[in-house]
Amino acid sequence: MNKTITIFGSANPIAGEEEYETAYRLGQILGQSGFSVCSGGFQGIMNAVSKGATESGGKAIGVTVDLFSSKKSEYLTEEIKCETLLSRIEKMVELGDAYIILSGGTGTLVEFSTVWEYVNKNLMPSKPIFAHGKMWEPMIGTIDNRLEFENKRTGIVKYLDNIEDFENELLKLL
Repeated sequence: MNKTITIFGSANPIAGEEEYETAYRLGQILGQSGFSVCSGGFQGIMNAVSKGATESGGKAIGVTVDLFSSKKSEYLTEEIKCETLLSRIEKMVELGDAYIILSGGTGTLVEFSTVWEYVNKNLMPSKPIFAHGKMWEPMIGTIDNRLEFENKRTGIVKYLDNIEDFENELLKLL
């Protein structure tokens, strides 16, 4: 298949926590389905999705930047080093054939907003964008309401509550 799914999410979850285990399962699902995963290449959700993908025979690309004193994921099959945070985000967006946003903080919000805006403003071809995690559902609704008010395209981001649904959704679209 040779398609890459870029995953955005928090660096904080650890093994055994729900967010980590969800990302790990997602990595397994994507790896088993023949997708490669791309992430920021460090710990937390990035590590979990990389672990799940590589343990399932997939490829895990990490796009890193030396601004953080973070340990890179030991599950990466490829590392791409960037000079700046913005170039890192651009590279992760560039590599993705689709995007999945998991729970995270301000960094994840910037990544999510970037990919959404690029599609919204036709700065790149339209690609599937999915979000998972209760924090995103109300935000997607709020932004879509605003876009509708502005007579702009809505429905760019699809919210999925069940991690098992990603495989079918991606296979339908890619």
